[in-house]
Amino acid sequence: MTAPIAHLSNADRLDRMFIDGEWTLPESLTRTGVVDPSTEESVAEIALGDRADVDTAVAAARRAFAGWAATSPESRAEFLDRIHALILERAELFAQAISQEMGAPIGYARSTQVRLLGGATPPGRVVTHRGTTAILREPIGVCGLITPWNWPLYQITAKVGPALAAGCTVVLKPSELSPLSAFLFAEVVQDAGIPAGVFNLLNGDGPGVGAALSAHPDVDMISLTGSTRAGVLVTQAAAPTVKRVALELGGKSPNVILPDADLARAVAPGVAAAFRNLGQSCSAPTRMIVPRQHLQEVERLVCEAVSGMIVGDPRSEETTHGPLANRAQFERVREMIAVGIAEGARLVCGGPGWPEGLDRGFYVRPTVFSDVQSRMRIAQEEIFGPVLCIIPYDSVDEAVAIANDTVYGLGAHVQGGDLEAARSVAARIRSGQVHINYPAWDPNAPFGGYKRSGNGREYGIEGMEEYLETKSVLGF
Repeated sequence: MTAPIAHLSNADRLDRMFIDGEWTLPESLTRTGVVDPSTEESVAEIALGDRADVDTAVAAARRAFAGWAATSPESRAEFLDRIHALILERAELFAQAISQEMGAPIGYARSTQVRLLGGATPPGRVVTHRGTTAILREPIGVCGLITPWNWPLYQITAKVGPALAAGCTVVLKPSELSPLSAFLFAEVVQDAGIPAGVFNLLNGDGPGVGAALSAHPDVDMISLTGSTRAGVLVTQAAAPTVKRVALELGGKSPNVILPDADLARAVAPGVAAAFRNLGQSCSAPTRMIVPRQHLQEVERLVCEAVSGMIVGDPRSEETTHGPLANRAQFERVREMIAVGIAEGARLVCGGPGWPEGLDRGFYVRPTVFSDVQSRMRIAQEEIFGPVLCIIPYDSVDEAVAIANDTVYGLGAHVQGGDLEAARSVAARIRSGQVHINYPAWDPNAPFGGYKRSGNGREYGIEGMEEYLETKSVLGF
């Protein structure tokens, strides 16, 4: 093992679950290692729950639901404010844990993985009237929340915050590949004094705990962020109990650079966005769609941007990009780089093999292909790593067609000097969120997908409404 886990105030809790306000031992004796992707060495072991643990956690959440739903919005807001303040107070602990469990460079973990937290304002008693009928919005009930390994804290807060704010109780299943920050989060919730059973942490894998949680008859809603394949399995498991399912899944997001765009301002930020979190983001704009007449200049600017990236030890303050988060993703990205070469795409920078000076850890070279055709696998499949496809076009209509030539529809970008023209293109792209000229992140903007990128929304009022049920009272 490498350096011991010092990020948890009680590291012995790694073999426990947080259920009904207590750290309890699971029914199963199954354990799994947490691997530091920069060294490929195990740094901890966690316990994995099973169906019996799911039953226990769901029962605790069910018992707590009526009391929590009856609390005032102001009381729920006080709890959420305390949770948020404690996260910020322990920000360095979270950053160190995230860097170790999934390879984020420590500077990026501090500035983005921890700091990118959206607020959740509890609604008041939401009642509207239509004549003598009252329309009420009420908490949906017990929510099973399944979060991914690539944004371990960010995705926890994106789900737990609005669920608790709406008056729901939750059972959280974080990814077993990056669970350390979830333990820290459970400690924060406990220290915030939230009532027993309102929040429950249950570690486990997808086929075991995830499937049992999705199928459980006393779970009213499942919210998953993960692969499209995982979304299909969760939906199938949830179908017999007809519970609500909210899914934030895969993507193959386009970045359309219009003919009048200032390339000096459009290209480098596009590369940074595509390789953000080492490309391990479902909304990463990994298809750069560019005017054919500007192709050579775009390639030059892209390679210039890539040359400034420092791939290396995530503990170094100088590192801009660390390793991929786990072995499966490492092998997937290396395979897809080989596929791109075999398909005839032109490699303009990066390529197969480790970055210079590295021969251990899940490191890959930031890679860019040009002259990519939309039918190629590298243009159609989500790679989830630092691989950018440059696709040339001859007309704006063709650019829009290429942007929409995907089974996904999660995020998109449009760059252009004429704002009205950019807005027109944005309106034609079938995607749940479109960014024009790299705007600042907006936590009030709903986020979610079209097509196989999922359904439902996170953030904004729409994200809160996912956790509310609608009741109409006639003769009110």
